[in-house]
Amino acid sequence: MPTFKYIARSAEGKRLDGTLDATDRQSALKRLQQSGQVPLSISQAAEKKQSSSLKKRFKFQRGFSGKTKMSLRETLFFTRETADLLSSGMTLGRALHALARRDGDSAQSQIVRRLRDEVVQGSSLSDALKIYPDTFPQLYVSMVRAGEASGALAESLEGLCLHYERVLGARGKVVSAMIYPAIVLGVGILSLIGLMIFIVPRFAGIFDELGGTLPLPTRILIGVSNGMIHYGWLILLVLTGGSIALRRWLRTTAGKLWWHRMQLRLPVIRNITKANAFAHFARTLETLIRNGVPILSALSIVQETLGNQVLANEISAAHDRVTDGSSISGPLAESHVFPEVLTDMLAVGEETGDLTGSLQHIARRYDEQLDQNIKVLTTVLEPILILGVALIVGFVAISMLLAVFDLTSGLSA
Repeated sequence: MPTFKYIARSAEGKRLDGTLDATDRQSALKRLQQSGQVPLSISQAAEKKQSSSLKKRFKFQRGFSGKTKMSLRETLFFTRETADLLSSGMTLGRALHALARRDGDSAQSQIVRRLRDEVVQGSSLSDALKIYPDTFPQLYVSMVRAGEASGALAESLEGLCLHYERVLGARGKVVSAMIYPAIVLGVGILSLIGLMIFIVPRFAGIFDELGGTLPLPTRILIGVSNGMIHYGWLILLVLTGGSIALRRWLRTTAGKLWWHRMQLRLPVIRNITKANAFAHFARTLETLIRNGVPILSALSIVQETLGNQVLANEISAAHDRVTDGSSISGPLAESHVFPEVLTDMLAVGEETGDLTGSLQHIARRYDEQLDQNIKVLTTVLEPILILGVALIVGFVAISMLLAVFDLTSGLSA
């Protein structure tokens, strides 16, 4: 017999959570009503499968870290479905209940069920979203709150969908551009390891049997090969430990600031970082202002979601100056980090009263620059990687050939 999870209120108004066995959902509702309880929500508990226990043995569960979180793509999917249901005339409670009825124990299902329960109990959606700050950042909560206040929640969710689609699009461009260089680099590293572990030792044995003094490049190559064979585990351990320590340091305030500052200084990379950050700044600020979020609150949200601490600090300083009554463009121009074109376009928008229009033009401009800079990166990076791999493999081949030529010439003499 199926098991149903339910949330109900007693005659005294107290919340009750529990489970019960019934033939179907209607029978479960009837039993709750007969017991004097007022059902708030009821759903069938997912059946436990034997394979689930095996899966848990071989993979980390999302709850292992104590946090339930949706990915950016899952958040977009949830937002799109909620907006579509609300646009069709469905109430928020029914829309969340329709999404929560889906089977599964994924993070998305858990979050949707919790949001539904909070909304059914009288909480606003914006307050319920604060339970999961890792999934729903301040940008999301503020836009939902603005939509609730204006009575246009579906429109606000549509704006969020558009925002997340653009963010995913920009991220996808960078990832797709790095696929081929990553493949080239990976194949080069694997080829080098194969040569040093399997090929070079065989030649080294032959050289030992023939005797004679080997050229310096060959001795260096054989030494590196012996080091990788005998101390490969130690090298791997050091590299793993170093990468973990580096990642932890980069999460600190000082490490994050150093890395973000380096991103703004490295050739080619700085152009991509700036174009992406400026496009995100304009797009997010335009979305927030268009949905009724006050300018100071919008700047604070943009600062938190920008992704570069150096630029975020400049926006924070601009926020303080705007509080004093100045415009946005002036304080940003004083920072000498934001380009003049951006601040000039902002100034025009402020003068004409069409700030959102200017921000749209800025976002479009830097989206185009991002595409161009990514093409430049791939154009430059691909031949560099190929040349690097060719030089390393060539060094191995030449070192072996030098030894062969020296030894054979000694034998002929």
